[in-house]
Amino acid sequence: MDDEPLKDWAERRDAEIGRLRAVPVVSGDGPRGSHLQPDAPRVIERWNGHAWEPHAFAANLAEAKAILYPVITESAPPGPVPKPLGSGTGKHRKPHAPASDGGGRAQR
Repeated sequence: MDDEPLKDWAERRDAEIGRLRAVPVVSGDGPRGSHLQPDAPRVIERWNGHAWEPHAFAANLAEAKAILYPVITESAPPGPVPKPLGSGTGKHRKPHAPASDGGGRAQR
């Protein structure tokens, strides 16, 4: 039997803490796929490491997606701006062949 060390399992479990999911609020054993009832309200649940707990409420699929997948705007990193490549032949990319003296040996 190839058991996983407890430390590895705990790290993997703790990495999932804070994960969110949207669960449609429907009665009975009705359809639970988000694409089937996009206008149904949803409960946003958060994983606490042991169980899913209520975290937020969304009126429909669009609001649930806005909570689950927020738009992150990236700002310019602080520090110097990298200099764009200048014009040129790109000699640094093309190594020169050694000059020969006619006898098949390179000159120095």
